[in-house]
Amino acid sequence: MNKRMNIGLLGFGTVGTGVLQIIQDHQDKLVHQLGCGVDVKKILVSDIEKKRDVNVAPEQLTLDPQEILDDPEIDVVVEVMGGIDDARSYIRHALENNKHVVTANKDLMALHGSELLQLADKQNCDLFYEASVAGGIPILRTLVEGLASDRITKMMGIVNGTTNYILTKMSKEGRMYDEVLKEAQALGYAEADPTADVEGLDAARKISILGTLGFSMNLDLNDVSVKGITDVTSADLHYCDQLGYTMKLVGIANRCGDKVEVSVQPALVPHEHPLASVDDEYNAVYVYGEAVGETMFYGAGAGQLPTATAVVSDLVEVLKNKRLGVNGNSVVIPQFDKKLKTDEEIYSKYFLRIHAKDIPGTFASLTSLFNEYGVSLEKILQVPLSEGTLAEIIVVTHAVSKKNYDTVLEKLKSAGVVVEVKSSYRVEGEMKK
Repeated sequence: MNKRMNIGLLGFGTVGTGVLQIIQDHQDKLVHQLGCGVDVKKILVSDIEKKRDVNVAPEQLTLDPQEILDDPEIDVVVEVMGGIDDARSYIRHALENNKHVVTANKDLMALHGSELLQLADKQNCDLFYEASVAGGIPILRTLVEGLASDRITKMMGIVNGTTNYILTKMSKEGRMYDEVLKEAQALGYAEADPTADVEGLDAARKISILGTLGFSMNLDLNDVSVKGITDVTSADLHYCDQLGYTMKLVGIANRCGDKVEVSVQPALVPHEHPLASVDDEYNAVYVYGEAVGETMFYGAGAGQLPTATAVVSDLVEVLKNKRLGVNGNSVVIPQFDKKLKTDEEIYSKYFLRIHAKDIPGTFASLTSLFNEYGVSLEKILQVPLSEGTLAEIIVVTHAVSKKNYDTVLEKLKSAGVVVEVKSSYRVEGEMKK
């Protein structure tokens, strides 16, 4: 093994800068763990002249990705440039040249992870992507290694810091969505175009990756049912709190037998549930295993150094494997065929808020409709509205199939006593008795 290992870095933005900083600052620890030093030989940038906050020699920078991908002295390629098409092409090129790869690219791995992992397996190369989900929380390695002997039945997580920050401020400070979104953008938690975050797409990519690893089943982004937070109102959050719940944007991967369900949506969790106390930009993943029971992994889900730490941890793993001569043995190819639950097989509780006519017989009419489709009610709250002729009715159902519940929702919209279905959310977690 060479006295020092050479790294090629694709991308030099926030995370790339953090990766270089950690490698520079932690050389003594890297030498202790690996028996050799680590050098970042080349860094792909879009502007060589740009002023940067970290010490980097001019000869380390390049505009040409081939200087990294085709350099026989570079052992590992670290991709932190983002995007999909170019990143996919560069990673394929690196693997075909028998270079090991570390990436933080959740979008790429959600869409093309199976293809790239199969290529890595064919080339006997490592491809690690811990930083693609939940930043500095080592959840992927935990699923692959720490819980390898267990059978995971469910994963439920807050895996998007932007939406968690927004919902926290709306719930605890009574603020409006648009105001908190602007604040999140000013703080750097949300992008100028926040669509991927607030519409649930970012969380969907992450939960598809978690589901693929946790269930050893090749789940695609298209398999995830997605709903964002843009329609959440302060009234929804008020009634959630009144009924003993906290709202979070939750990614769920649930397995029963050989079938799975994968979804992202605003969901209510009991105040006592550990996920309810995960606030602001923090992430957490709650894992249910047949042997281990319930465990939760919590920490910073984004940010320069937490994400860079996950990248460097993967890098250390690659280099340890290289020292031991076992590269390529860690690639996990899904074991089971994909089988998705139908709407008849997906069961959950639901929160429902409607405006109805405040006249005799309204509740009897609603109850009859619920009973017709097997929807029983666990909690009921009725509040007269200021108009005088309307009432706000809030219910929490017992567990019901998604098919039956969706049918009830459609029937309610055309029911004579219902003026408007204001909101509907899934309810997760069990209340403590």
